[in-house]
Amino acid sequence: MLFNFPNLTAKKVTLFYSNSIFFAAQNQQIMSFPSIDDINFKGLRALVRVDFNVPLDKKTLAVTDDTRIRAAIPTIKKILADGGAVVLMSHLGRPLKKLKEDGTVDFEKHSLKHVLTTLNELLGTPVKFVTDCASDEAFATTAALQPGAVVLLENLRFYKQEEKGDEAFSEKLSKHGDIYVNDAFGTAHRAHASTTIVANYFEKGKKVFGYLMASEVKNAAKVLKEANKPFTAILGGAKVSDKILIIDNLLNVADNIIIGGGMSYTFFKAQGLNIGKSLCEEDKLDVAKEVLAKAAAKGVKFLLPVDHIIADNFSNEANTQSTEVAETSADWMGLDIGEKTIALYKEVIAKSKTILWNGPMGVFEMPKFQTGTVEVAKAIAEATSNGAFSLVGGGDSVAAVNQFHLADKVSFVSTGGGALLEYFEGKELPGIKAIAE
Repeated sequence: MLFNFPNLTAKKVTLFYSNSIFFAAQNQQIMSFPSIDDINFKGLRALVRVDFNVPLDKKTLAVTDDTRIRAAIPTIKKILADGGAVVLMSHLGRPLKKLKEDGTVDFEKHSLKHVLTTLNELLGTPVKFVTDCASDEAFATTAALQPGAVVLLENLRFYKQEEKGDEAFSEKLSKHGDIYVNDAFGTAHRAHASTTIVANYFEKGKKVFGYLMASEVKNAAKVLKEANKPFTAILGGAKVSDKILIIDNLLNVADNIIIGGGMSYTFFKAQGLNIGKSLCEEDKLDVAKEVLAKAAAKGVKFLLPVDHIIADNFSNEANTQSTEVAETSADWMGLDIGEKTIALYKEVIAKSKTILWNGPMGVFEMPKFQTGTVEVAKAIAEATSNGAFSLVGGGDSVAAVNQFHLADKVSFVSTGGGALLEYFEGKELPGIKAIAE
């Protein structure tokens, strides 16, 4: 599949790697990635790395958000339609880091068997489950696969070798398939065995992107490299430290950067404002000052809330007030943006041609403090309907558009949280590089 970007022209053909996209030198055309459409899978076993790290109900262990599973279905169906067989591998949580009270692994809580019901419903094809990913039984099962069959292997992270990127473990995993398909953008920033190292054991032409991975890369590149102006980045969440690298990189390409959530209070305190008991990273005040100075020097509009909803307690039952930011009471905390800020942000969003949204405007999990996030989401949806390109990424932002039934009203909803952030920070993603090499 070739990702065509009309304002880039092919000149010299010296290759270099930048922001997880291959370019030919000197205002070059983006080169083609190995794609699933390049292969006829008839008679072949496809080892597909998917991202089924989905939220489960704490009591029933049923899937509560099927976004990532749904996103993998087109790739699986393409392989089956060709007459191939599919071996799915994924992780679920961090079982070796979250042990039971007796110090043992909670295999039941972290088993991928819990996604089977949802996977079967979405795929419409029975999926066989293997209770291990590297046992003799697992390899015997995948070796005997017939065309049209689908197998899901047990959680990769039951093995410590997965996160360590162990070579021997990676080579072993490679025996499950004839072709390696990486369709797990959400893990592309990790050099784990199944996401990166395993690709070393498939020769060129036998390792490709799935449809989801290709779409993620294409849409992320469209924002970072091909943004129509004005380009507005909307960043929320709790901490400046989580977003400082992405802010720093976006200052080079964005026209407007809108800030919301707890991270805004570090910027306020850096300017000498009283923030009461609001969240603040005291050790990042100098960083916040530097960001504000850079934005001013580069001519980027850096928008912070002008009013907010404050509460006397971190609770949905708390007493609340709407105040100007400068009038925050000493014993209260800011938990959402206010009406004036919403109006200001909506005006900027409405004029934007490219929009990136990562992070909520307040504690949207509590109904009393979700108005700012809802209104920003609606504004993005409206701007999209008027011709803007919008990309929503990050767990909380994706949860918000899903919760408010706006996912189909934006241009693209990314399945990658950390991976998307690292892409926009300008980092090289090893999971992408492993396929493109």
